[in-house]
Amino acid sequence: MFQKILIANRGEIACRVAATARRLGVRTVAVYSDADAGARHVAACDEAVHIGAAPARESYLQWRRILDAALATGAQAVHPGYGFLSENEAFAQACADAGLAFIGPPPSAIAAMGSKSAAKSLMEKAGVPLVPGYHGQDNDPALLAREAERIGYPVLIKASAGGGGKGMRRVEKAADFADALASCQREAKASFGDDHVLVERYVLRPRHIEIQVFADGHGQCVHLFERDCSVQRRHQKVFEEAPAPGLSAARRAEMGEAAVSAAMAVGYVGAGTVEFIAEERDDGDIRFYFMEMNTRLQVEHPVTEAITGLDLVEWQLRVAAGQHLPLAQGQLTMRGHAIEARICAENPDANFLPATGPLAVARWPAHVSFERSDSLPRIDRGFDDGDTISPYYDSMIAKLIVWGEDRAQALARMDAALRDTHLVGLQTNVAFLRRVVNTQAFATADLDTALIEREHAALFESAPLAPEVAAAGVAALAQVEERAQEDADPWSRRDGWRLHGGARRRFDLDVGGDKRVVMLTRLHDGATVIEIGEQRWPFSARALGDGRHDVTLGERRLTLCVYRHGDRIAVFAPEAAALLTEIDRLAHAGDGAAEGRLTAPMPGKVITLLVGAGDAVKRGQAVAVMEAMKMEHTLHAPRDGTVGEMLCGVGDQVAEGAELLRLQEA
Repeated sequence: MFQKILIANRGEIACRVAATARRLGVRTVAVYSDADAGARHVAACDEAVHIGAAPARESYLQWRRILDAALATGAQAVHPGYGFLSENEAFAQACADAGLAFIGPPPSAIAAMGSKSAAKSLMEKAGVPLVPGYHGQDNDPALLAREAERIGYPVLIKASAGGGGKGMRRVEKAADFADALASCQREAKASFGDDHVLVERYVLRPRHIEIQVFADGHGQCVHLFERDCSVQRRHQKVFEEAPAPGLSAARRAEMGEAAVSAAMAVGYVGAGTVEFIAEERDDGDIRFYFMEMNTRLQVEHPVTEAITGLDLVEWQLRVAAGQHLPLAQGQLTMRGHAIEARICAENPDANFLPATGPLAVARWPAHVSFERSDSLPRIDRGFDDGDTISPYYDSMIAKLIVWGEDRAQALARMDAALRDTHLVGLQTNVAFLRRVVNTQAFATADLDTALIEREHAALFESAPLAPEVAAAGVAALAQVEERAQEDADPWSRRDGWRLHGGARRRFDLDVGGDKRVVMLTRLHDGATVIEIGEQRWPFSARALGDGRHDVTLGERRLTLCVYRHGDRIAVFAPEAAALLTEIDRLAHAGDGAAEGRLTAPMPGKVITLLVGAGDAVKRGQAVAVMEAMKMEHTLHAPRDGTVGEMLCGVGDQVAEGAELLRLQEA
């Protein structure tokens, strides 16, 4: 076994690898950029080396600096994690040339599977079923458009060298093909340095089922069963689970054998994932097609660990050190059901725009373990309270993994764990994830990659937290804050006591644009009531510590968790959560939304301007494209008008809220 390894990554995967290395007695070296100097993964390792500026291309993608760091610190091996350099053939070869073990497959396997087009040609020769499509090398736009017509719409354009949903677009009709192709190629070039794409028939109601494979350097290869990763947004996974619901033992064995054959065909070594698109036929049988192979550890590997009881990072280290696989295929078993949720800094209600800023509060469910494969529920996280989510990297904050004796128990545990996950300071998808868990489709395993679109009403139009409950949370917090300011002088107390009559305090609150006035009235007899318009509820609250409050509201008694971040107040109730803004009426007097101004919804880079000064635009028309957190985001005109002034240029790096252009009346 190695004595010291360098982890060429950041965030939760770097922390996860460090945890297993620590358990095995292996020392670790972290690398970090300017943006990550105080990051959690730096503290999780035994030592750390600075490798450059914040942008990934100036730090985490600078593999020569990473090799220099490994050699300078005496590391014997490099673990690439996932993303960044994990599937970079040149980096793997450079590690070998420098005498360092690459904790991953050999360069030849990365090369064979690194191009989706080349991999599909290889699989076609091996007899693995493929989705009908064009996988050739000629990427002339006119040729690709003709191939799309031949295949038949809808089609899927996919970056040949990539993954993670980047450089991927579904196209419904020929008129949209050219723009979608250009966008895919820009995104692919920015993310992977290669703008080559392939075009395939879009499988209606597809399921995404993948097989975990593992091979050693002694000719042994096994599969560790499957994962269902069908629930996706913007072609990126949201939930993953193992085993795949509804998959028969016979089909599981068939897919596993195909995945092992694919790995052995390229001389694979280490952890890898063979991904299939599956569609359910009218007779209930599942037909599958090879999609791609990810030559690395996957984000969702913890659900496989949960059902097998294995530590896949430990297996990676042992195989890279030249050891045999710990178990043969016949010794591998699975038990129960596991589900993973990806917790991201993003706003689901704004087409999942990424969010950046400080993570002011991070409260995780009680009794969870962190980055341990042998204990559940589990949180794999890369951030702590006070850390900042930057615009330079992926938006994932953490992964929540639960296990149950069956899928129903795992679902219940996931719902409870999401209920008790409280993140404050920036937009996250936690509430959205909980709504997904509670949809009829997810609960009954009616899965496909369009589940989020199909369940739009339940996911985006669901009833918010009752206003009186949200108001009770604000009132409970106000009482705690008032009592914290009390001193020994009874005349300075702020408990609302009056010699005659009661005391009233007004709260002006904004909940997602819905303005509400809440009155908290303390009566002379000591009782307190909450008033919203004509409605009144008796109210009392007792602080339990750490943001928790025992609240009585009318006939209801419940525990609310309430946190303040500036003028924003987050209220977490058992049934839902709400983010409120407390309005200072004096400070906002006379304010009005600036009409006709297009502002950046997040920090990022302007990569395309679709209009210029003097152009007439319609409300909702695409006017600019920004890139943030490795993804493209199209911005639309806020109203009809004429572009009066352009306030940015292509290539500009802009802050959130920066004004990009102004519209005049048509």
